[in-house]
Amino acid sequence: MSLLSTSRREVLPGPVLVVQNKVKERGQWNSKIEFVLTVAGAIIGLGNIWRFPYLCYKNGGGAFLIPYLVYLVTCGIPLFILEMALGQYTSQGGITCWTKVCPLFVGMGYAAQVITIYGCITYIVILAWAFFYLFSSFTAELSWANCQNAWNTDACVTFTTKNASSNWTSLTNTSSSVVEFWHHRVLQISGGIESLGPIRWELALCLLLAWVICYFCIWKGVRSTGKAVYFTATFPYVMLLVLLVRGVTLPGAIDGISYYMYPNPMRLADPQVWMDAGTQVFYSFAICLGYLTALGSYNKYDNNCYRDSFYLCLLNSGTSFVSGFAIFSILGYMAREQGVNISMVAESGPGLVFIVYPQAVSLLPCPQFWAVCFFAMIILLGLDSQFVGVESLMTSITDVYPNLIRKGYRRELLLLFLCCCFYLTGLVMVTEGGLYVIQLFDHYVCSGTTLLLLSICQSLSIGWIYGAERFCDNIEDMIGYRPSSLVKYCWLYITPSIGTGTFVFSLLRYSPLKFNNTYVYPWWAYGLGWFLSMSSLSLIPVTMVYKLYSSKGTFCQRLQMICRPSDDLPMMKKEMARLSALDHITENEKLYGSSL
Repeated sequence: MSLLSTSRREVLPGPVLVVQNKVKERGQWNSKIEFVLTVAGAIIGLGNIWRFPYLCYKNGGGAFLIPYLVYLVTCGIPLFILEMALGQYTSQGGITCWTKVCPLFVGMGYAAQVITIYGCITYIVILAWAFFYLFSSFTAELSWANCQNAWNTDACVTFTTKNASSNWTSLTNTSSSVVEFWHHRVLQISGGIESLGPIRWELALCLLLAWVICYFCIWKGVRSTGKAVYFTATFPYVMLLVLLVRGVTLPGAIDGISYYMYPNPMRLADPQVWMDAGTQVFYSFAICLGYLTALGSYNKYDNNCYRDSFYLCLLNSGTSFVSGFAIFSILGYMAREQGVNISMVAESGPGLVFIVYPQAVSLLPCPQFWAVCFFAMIILLGLDSQFVGVESLMTSITDVYPNLIRKGYRRELLLLFLCCCFYLTGLVMVTEGGLYVIQLFDHYVCSGTTLLLLSICQSLSIGWIYGAERFCDNIEDMIGYRPSSLVKYCWLYITPSIGTGTFVFSLLRYSPLKFNNTYVYPWWAYGLGWFLSMSSLSLIPVTMVYKLYSSKGTFCQRLQMICRPSDDLPMMKKEMARLSALDHITENEKLYGSSL
């Protein structure tokens, strides 16, 4: 019987191989450097440039690094390692990885992909704005540096020297030429979300260009993604270095840097400072979006993802820290030239990139060159984060339906279909009221509370249901040694506790979203925002109920079944093979005696 069963096992794989020949392989990174650059491109984006330096300045300068490092060590790095190792261990994307380790929480995968879809639709509009500014930089005189254009109003003022603006606070009835270019030329912004207005066709073309570039960066999967990041992930560092060297050599740069880093320990008593530090860590590390899981899934099984995670986290935080010197040195020069306090020019978000910094470069010699450098850096920083997000979405969908999508050119066609759908949906955000829509998506979906709740669920599922000890065993099986006990205790206790505390504080300090702290959204816009938020988070309990309902047995049996990891995980396979070998030996001992 033993020989007969062996013969059958040798014959059966034949037709399976025939089927597999029709299905493309899942693929792996061609080299370690491609993986590192792709992850770096995914996590290092606009948040490092326009968010971290401002938060550091606003929340106590160098003292802000204390809460930032606390969140980094207790939440950022442990969750980063968790997602990276989970993808590498299961070789699956952001949805099916949870099917493998804890089917009860597979809804987290679906929720993350919904958030990714919303993020891909909104995030790329920033690239459209950056392309618009880039094209506007190739002129004899920068369009935003003067008031002699058709879009300028009678109140337009060009702030270039101390004589033109000795005190901004006294110029209440004037409008900066840079602000007018942003509002009246780029956005042609309407009075509110209730009046979207027509599509800005120039922005629609820039948005189309961004989507075309994004598509061809990832249309062949990790093979094309890995090649694109050699340029998109490294060139921004060249531009950042150029801007840093130029910034620190300008008069007034030391004033900007001192404002950026001067420590104010008294600010640590404000809970909002800690809240800002936590949201910055979650925002900038692309945690709970499925990016890291998808990218890690293309690694070889024995890749040292644990060490890679530490290096990438340090690279991300280091980039945020250094970019602050580049930004605030130039803002210090700008404040000195205009004779104003730096608090008058320091902003965060789109205001920094599309108002403050364009005004700063207009004060530099050869401003067109510096404008091109800056907006090229912004485009590349945003582009690799964008196409990595789309690639992680494609990975997750493909892993759910591998035999259907990996055949022929179906993957390329599906990617084309998704890009077209996202582009058409994004046209709403390049209307005259599009900026109001973007802020609604960003506030309710793409950052903050949603990612915080996902991080709590993620820590609980791995730490308590799958088992932190078991997951440490999995990592040891891959890299040859166990991760630090601190990481395990973070998964078990520290990360969910801090995440829960931050979430409760955010609820207690909740205030309705406002645009520029003045415009109040209509009631239906707030309803739309909460609907968008719940459209992702609700998938977690919905899938739990569905899994329980579709399983068989008593409630306890069903719950136990959907909490049990899959048998085809590497460690499970090894354990089953060991038990099978023991059973085989025992059976032979019964047949032939204990002499075996």
